[in-house]
Amino acid sequence: MTPGIARIRCKAEGNPRQIYTTLYHHVYNQELLRQCYDSIDGQRAVGIDGVTKTAYGKDLVNNLSDLSRRLGNMSYYHKPSRRTYIDKAGSTKKRPLGISCFEDKIVEKAFKEVLEAIYERKFRRSSYGYRPNLSCHDALRSLGRIIQKGKISYVVEADIKGFFNHVHHKMLMKLLEYRIKDKRILRMILKMLKSGIMEDGLVTASEEGTPQGSILSPLLSNIYLHYCLDGWFEQVFKTKCRGEAHFFRYADDFVACFQYQSDAALYFAELEKRLATFHLETEPSKTKLLAFGRFAEDTARKQGRKPETFDFLGFTHYCGKTRNGYFKVKRRTSRMKFTHKLKELNVWLKKNRSYLKTRELLSTVKRKWQGHLNYYAITDNSRRCYAFGYQMVRLLFKWLNRRSQRRSYTWEQFYDMLRWIGWSPVRVKVDLCPCR
Repeated sequence: MTPGIARIRCKAEGNPRQIYTTLYHHVYNQELLRQCYDSIDGQRAVGIDGVTKTAYGKDLVNNLSDLSRRLGNMSYYHKPSRRTYIDKAGSTKKRPLGISCFEDKIVEKAFKEVLEAIYERKFRRSSYGYRPNLSCHDALRSLGRIIQKGKISYVVEADIKGFFNHVHHKMLMKLLEYRIKDKRILRMILKMLKSGIMEDGLVTASEEGTPQGSILSPLLSNIYLHYCLDGWFEQVFKTKCRGEAHFFRYADDFVACFQYQSDAALYFAELEKRLATFHLETEPSKTKLLAFGRFAEDTARKQGRKPETFDFLGFTHYCGKTRNGYFKVKRRTSRMKFTHKLKELNVWLKKNRSYLKTRELLSTVKRKWQGHLNYYAITDNSRRCYAFGYQMVRLLFKWLNRRSQRRSYTWEQFYDMLRWIGWSPVRVKVDLCPCR
């Protein structure tokens, strides 16, 4: 962090409503640009110019000096992002990503540092996505604590339809102008948003949206939704509620919890209108109002039906009980994520089984398994983790034995190899019990 960014942060902490008129000189500060260069992962995909971090760093001093000069005299232009697609969990659709050129990543990172210093203190506690020192597990822990210890009986689960593709540029700039009066900052951000996407050799201008994959996009999305949802819920809607009301958001996925059904129904009705004012809409298949809480399970069984569940951050939340018979919020890996990850692994093994050496193949799958445990091995989810690990091992055994026509390994030999590479057992990595 440069001294200039530290001063901005101190001002923002002292006065969350501080208005900033001169910020742009911090962006092209060479010390900040150098720090941004150092912090960017050099193994990430390259943009349309094909320049890597190593290539850019061969003449780093001159490159950063030239970049600072072009930023300073406003002659810098953000190149179009390279369009690529990744699989979308639980869907046949693909998720579009925009890969920026390496120099553009440095500039995006510099803008992120300046804007984050201003807005981080202003963001609500209900916002957890893409923020320093906050994670998905923090959001899950807070949500579970509120439902389990509060008077919550109803939950509204919601998701915004194609949020990153439908961020309205003019509305975003208007929201930024509340705090930032430096015209150069605003002009450059707008130029970056409208730089366009290159796909199949053709450049398409961006009229709306922020490209997923951009370093700056998550922060801009948080600013957009801070005014659209977070602030509106806390300052406007919550004052109309008869009982308890709580809000949790991670990027464009969010959950609202209520004590009374009338409050939940009112929120469900007003949500669409609120999003429409910001040129957004909910995804109908992922938005619903359900009874959820300490009385939901008993009520559902009396009515002869199963208690309802909802998905948030890759976990299905359901009503359970402790060993002593008290109400408890439990979570398991959602079926959609479970199935999608196994399909991904199956495709990867089929593709790489003949190209990688056995040791490298086993080590890579072990890292994938460890990454799965780091996220999904939480309280009450051990059974799902065991099931996922069992399926992973079966897939690995299957594709190792399909390298040639004759069977390569017996189960005994295979398990010896797993012990040799140090296959991780299932243990709870993150304790989400609110009573501890």
